[in-house]
Amino acid sequence: MANSSSKTGVIIGIGAAVAAAIIGGIVVTNNIGKPTYEITEEEANNKLNRLLKNVYVTEVTPRKATVDFTANDLANTLPDIEEYPLTITGSGQVNIEIFASPEKAGSGTDGWLIEAAKDFNNQKNRTSSGLTMSVSVRSISSGMGSDYIVSGKYLPDAYTPSNSMWGTMAVSNGAELSTKNGTDRLVGNVAGILLADDMIKTLTADYGSITIETVTKAAQDGKVAMGYTYPYTSSTGLNFLVSSLNSFDSSDPLSSKAVGEFQKFQANVPFVCYTTQQMRGAMQSGSLNACIMEYQTYINDSTLQKKYKFYPFGARHDNPLYEVGNIGTDKEEVLKTFTDFCLSSDQQAAASRYGFNEMNTYKASEPEFDAVTLLNAQQLWKEEKDSGKPVVAVFVADVSGSMSGDPLNRLQTSLLSASQYINSNNYIGLVSYSSDVTVNLPIAQFDLDQRSYFTGAVQDLTASGSTCTYDAVLQGVKMLQESKTSIPDAKLMLFVLSDGETNTGNSLAKIRDIVEAYSIPVYTISYNESLNELSELSEINEAATINANSEDVVYKLSALFNAQM
Repeated sequence: MANSSSKTGVIIGIGAAVAAAIIGGIVVTNNIGKPTYEITEEEANNKLNRLLKNVYVTEVTPRKATVDFTANDLANTLPDIEEYPLTITGSGQVNIEIFASPEKAGSGTDGWLIEAAKDFNNQKNRTSSGLTMSVSVRSISSGMGSDYIVSGKYLPDAYTPSNSMWGTMAVSNGAELSTKNGTDRLVGNVAGILLADDMIKTLTADYGSITIETVTKAAQDGKVAMGYTYPYTSSTGLNFLVSSLNSFDSSDPLSSKAVGEFQKFQANVPFVCYTTQQMRGAMQSGSLNACIMEYQTYINDSTLQKKYKFYPFGARHDNPLYEVGNIGTDKEEVLKTFTDFCLSSDQQAAASRYGFNEMNTYKASEPEFDAVTLLNAQQLWKEEKDSGKPVVAVFVADVSGSMSGDPLNRLQTSLLSASQYINSNNYIGLVSYSSDVTVNLPIAQFDLDQRSYFTGAVQDLTASGSTCTYDAVLQGVKMLQESKTSIPDAKLMLFVLSDGETNTGNSLAKIRDIVEAYSIPVYTISYNESLNELSELSEINEAATINANSEDVVYKLSALFNAQM
């Protein structure tokens, strides 16, 4: 299952853009604001058809165009690094830049490394040659940091992901990483499963103990609604994936037995969350009664502590600190000095106050997974996450006048580039809208022919007119519902891409109950604008919305498709 093509580097962490706390690109959603009365699917059918009678819909004959399978080079999809500015900027004569994961380089209770960097810079230490030292910190998710390093688009001097799995995969893809001037453990942390008291009683009574084996078995049996985070970006999600596969077959986590058990488990997973925030919202709404989380996050949330108990699993999250490439003697001295500073008793005590260094006696029962296993596990997840069920998706593209120029160019580029992450067994259609609605491509299996038609349809999009977003959503929903006749077991999804508020046609309020009745998740992508209504549309069925500017939309859309399709 290993993929040695140019996309392998992308597979390490593509999708890290969905770590909203760092990148600021995805707004996580939960099931809020629902109406007090929910209509039935039959009522939704009647209302859908009634509303569409007043919508002018045309169909165009799609044309075939050449599919470019080489366009999605990782370095080209990654945005300029300045899209993710430094949190701390050092001013010493010898300054090193560190990529750091968000739970230690964010804000508030996630800000330990930021405070450590400030304290270090204030000391104005000097190298052996008399030059002043400093560090800069760029808060960036583990997977995205790995992507920059593997692609060579931007190299920091040091890199500290949440766990060593990212370093293992990055090295296997050609990155030069070393802990000779860093450390295998900057601060201690542990991944775990959260369970409420009633679930603990049920699982203990039925399975005897709470372990990753019994929790996944309970999910297979439909006794627990288990949620976990996206394993291409989330350290905890990746850890859970390989630990689960190992629990299914410890002799070979990638065996046919493990794959079969994973399919049964995944069939009862409601959805995979992009971030801990989205998962927390799903638990609050009652969609999930078990989830995964790092201990440092759990211990800093009093509400979670009251409702759930933490059960550790998998590899430790000890936040290694790697030197990246050959940074030179002076910078190596700064890195070693900063590492020693962070490992000092005062800084480790500070880290403990931020929730790190707890559960130090915990040791993983799982082996240390090699890069081949980790990379193949991610690929397996993408192939098997839908348990053999195809995805049927309709893309709804805004081509109103405000999309003219750069927004439309980026929409076209991002759609075509990201479409390479859509599995060929899925089904895809395309709708565009301005003052009216156009069906640019009917739903069909995304084989080479459909990819060619999709490419031509996207290339032929032009911008003019007003913005009837919700008329187009209705048409997309109708196409998805009709597809159920020939593909009854499919997972239905809608992707809405727009840069502006609706100014003609139906309103969100008028169609909300239809979308809810069909339980179709609507993923929304806003170009250059943070649109509240798009977020509300995604909230209906617990999807996500991406706020992507013209610089980073290609990467973020690739991430979204890699996760969902």
